[in-house]
Amino acid sequence: MRQLILDLLPEDPPGLDDFVPGGNAETLAALSAWMAPQRRETSFLLYGESGAGKTHLLRASPGAYHDGAATPGLDGIEAAGEIPLRVAVDHVEALSDAGQIALFHLFNRLRDAGGYLLAAARQPPQHLPLREDLRTRLGSGLAYRLTPLSDAEKRTALSAQAAARSLSLPPGALDYLLTRAPRDMRRLTAILAALDRYSLERRRPITLPLLREVLRHPL
Repeated sequence: MRQLILDLLPEDPPGLDDFVPGGNAETLAALSAWMAPQRRETSFLLYGESGAGKTHLLRASPGAYHDGAATPGLDGIEAAGEIPLRVAVDHVEALSDAGQIALFHLFNRLRDAGGYLLAAARQPPQHLPLREDLRTRLGSGLAYRLTPLSDAEKRTALSAQAAARSLSLPPGALDYLLTRAPRDMRRLTAILAALDRYSLERRRPITLPLLREVLRHPL
């Protein structure tokens, strides 16, 4: 079942339209306005705890996505050829020393060329464990906190998705799902899709025992 759920995770980058804002409507509006051509600030930093949707929004943006925690890191971006004018860098706090230097120079080039940098981290700019010149650059732009959805907001979003699929969920199904499944909406949505497919393949109605089978091998 683990592989079934993994297979249902979207291969295409997430979109802004399928992001569930919850209490982040102001942040989402600010991000959309900043990505418009008339923006003034070079950078926009999304910060907040894991599972709030930072990676979703970075991948949904038009910027070329880079993961600061990945290997090879951002330090190889200049070797890849022409640098794009729109760049999204995730997990900024995980950048290596070389990656921090590369991002510092990238920021300056984007500023001079009228490009933009969308970044994400767990903390606001002033608390990031980065070299001072990079921290100052990131602090000169916009910074908005992204907060995770509450259980009530997740329940509302999942109920709407179930209704769109014409799924009849038994009482307590969403409570069971929210207490025993991964907390991010992307995987919760994939589990709901897996439940739908599993029910159709087994020709069984959706019940709590069926949901337990789907969650038997958690992600």
